[in-house]
Formats: sequence, structure tokens, C-alpha cells
Amino acid sequence: MTSGKQVHRRLALWLGASALAMTAATGVWAQGAAKTLKIGIIADQSGPYADNGGPGSVLAARLAIEDWKSAVAGMKIELIVADDQNKPDIGVATAKRWIEQEGVDVIVGGSASSIAIATQDLMKKANKPYLLAGTASSELTNSACSPMGQQWVLDTYSLPKATAQALVKQGADSWFFVTVDYAFGKAWQADTTKFVTEAGGKVVGSVLHPLNSTDFSSFLLQAQASKAKVVAFANSGADFANAVKQAQEFGLPQGGQTLAPLGLMINQVHGVGLDVAKGLSLTTPFYWDMNDETRAFAARYKERFNGRVPNEAQAGTYSAINHYLKAVQETKSTDGPAVVAKMREIPINDFQMKNVRIREDGQVMRPMYLAQVKSKAESKAPYDYYTIKATIPAEQAWRPAAESTCPLLKKS
Repeated sequence: MTSGKQVHRRLALWLGASALAMTAATGVWAQGAAKTLKIGIIADQSGPYADNGGPGSVLAARLAIEDWKSAVAGMKIELIVADDQNKPDIGVATAKRWIEQEGVDVIVGGSASSIAIATQDLMKKANKPYLLAGTASSELTNSACSPMGQQWVLDTYSLPKATAQALVKQGADSWFFVTVDYAFGKAWQADTTKFVTEAGGKVVGSVLHPLNSTDFSSFLLQAQASKAKVVAFANSGADFANAVKQAQEFGLPQGGQTLAPLGLMINQVHGVGLDVAKGLSLTTPFYWDMNDETRAFAARYKERFNGRVPNEAQAGTYSAINHYLKAVQETKSTDGPAVVAKMREIPINDFQMKNVRIREDGQVMRPMYLAQVKSKAESKAPYDYYTIKATIPAEQAWRPAAESTCPLLKKS
């Protein structure tokens, strides 16, 4: 006859064996289940910068994912989108939730610089890639650089450099800034001031305006009264459109003052029209009508976006995601440091960049282009807006390593 202790012992052994079997079965299921790779886009989807990135960047991301047939290295690809509303608390809280609760593997950011700087620090701590495609503060690859961060499109160093040097060389040597009042605008003004003074010019004044302003009259009157030869707009999106239209109404160009946009994108040219924008000089990393490959991508994009061509932030979103997925395919992993290392190892080759490398500070070392906006008479088709005046090699366009305070460059 079996004792009570023996029964309990056998029951315990049976329960233990059952638990091990269940654990083993669960482990097999978990190993067999396909992981979903999650890509998050955080940007302004409805506010003053929505036209610069917003739904257009989301479409570019979808096109990149479609080119991978929505799967990579045995993983399904899922795109998640958030509207940060240009509010740091919303943008950073979204990134934190995605990382800690929703398993997002990489974030593509086109947010305001204040949001991007905080999010980049968060992604650094989480060891997950943060791909910048539209955010412009040059500090993101300088004092605030991160081993997980990459700048794919433009910044406040590269955009004004060629424009400032060219204008001062032409004799436009006194400048007045109309600057948006937050980190992005202030960094833009500081970087541009450096280029103006190095070229032999001087800054005679500046004024700060709130983000998402509609009335620029008081700011433009100060610019007009300064008698500066150049009135530079250190802003973007709807702010730039409102400012440049009102500058024309106040007669600044008619009075001999040159208007200098520091971050002009083709959608903004389209928004204000060639009558207002004609003759403006700008620096850009991308123009849809450069060659057969860029035109083919633009044609595909236009079919899905109401006839609109991609701007630099939208084209950059495609390239960032496509190159990230190449690295995931190569490493067969979503491990952040491993994927980022592979992204730096393999050259970028797509419709807009050829054999471009990513520097240790995260800067994508792509060339830039000096362009001028055409007049209506010169424009022969919709979005035929630019004449490319010069190609600026990457080493001349971006902040030199010797000038950087990024410790990642010092180590390299």
C-alpha cells in the first residue's frame, strides 16, 4: 500500500514534470513565433511643420517598407505613427512608451529640435537607433551626439553655410535675423552668424518670434529699419511661408533687402508661389529632378500623394529606413548597437545617394547642393522650381571633425 508521503512525492514529481513540459512547449512556441520589427515615426502630423514631413514622410516610410515586401530577416515589419504636436512632453512620452511598453525597435524623427534632443538621449539609454530625417539642430551630431543617433537630411550648420558664404561674397555683408524662438532657430542663427563673420560680413540685429506665428509685421518692421542688406529667416514650415509673404507685402525686396531663407524646402516654394520665391538662394541635400533615379522615385511618390513631389525630409525618411533594413538583413538582428555598427560599415546606395558613409558622430556624409529658385517664365512644369548652381562635397558641407565637440569623433 502506498503511503501518503509517497503519494505527495509522486504528485510533486508529476507537477514538476508537467511544468517543465509546459515551459519547454512555451519555449518552442516562442522560438517558432516570428518577431515583428516595429518602426516608429514621431513628427508633427498636423501643425506648422506637418507639410515639411508629416503625412509625406509617413508615405515615404511605407514605400521603403513595401520595397522590402513588409518583411526582413524573417520578421514582419510594422509601422507605427505618432503626432507629437510640437510638444516635448508628448513627443518624449510617446518615445518612452514605445520603447518600454510596445517594443519599438527604431524611431525615425522629424520633430522639433527640443523634442529630438530629449528623444535622442532616451534612445541612447535604451540602445536603440534614432534616425533623424527633418530635425535640423546641429547639436544632435555635435555636443548632444549619440552612438545611436544619425542625421540623414540636414542641419543648422550645413544649410546656411554655402548660402551665407555666397551672399557675402556678392557684397551682401550686413545681416538681420528673424528667428523662431526655440533651440532650433537659435542654433540656426548662431551657426549662420559664424559663417557670415568668417566671410567678412556682420550681423546688425535680430528678433525672436514665437513658433506658429501668423503676424510678422512688428518683426519685419525692425528688419526693415535695420537697413541690413540681408534679412535671414531662421525658421521653417508655416512660419517661413507667413514671414516671406509678409516681407513682400512690406516691400523689403523692393527696398533693396535680400531675403535669405535658411531652411527652404520645395513644398514651401510651392506654397508661397514662384512670384514670391523667385531668385531665392538655398542649400539642399535633395532635388527630385536631379537624374533619372530621383525622377522615378518622385513619379512613384506623386501617384500616392496627390501629385506632390518628395522634399528632402521625405526622401531622407525613405533612405534612412531602407538602409536600416539592409543592416537588419545583414545582421539578422534588431540589436541596436549591432545594427548601427552595420549601418556605418556598409555604404548607402539608393536613388539619391551613392557610396555615402555614416560618420562616427552619426552624420550621413552626403553632398549638398546650392540652388536658386526659378521664375515663372523659367519653370516649364509643376515643381520645376530649382536651378542647381553647384555641388558641395560632404567634407565642405558638414561640420568638420576638428570643429566638433562630439566625443565619438574624438575617440575615432
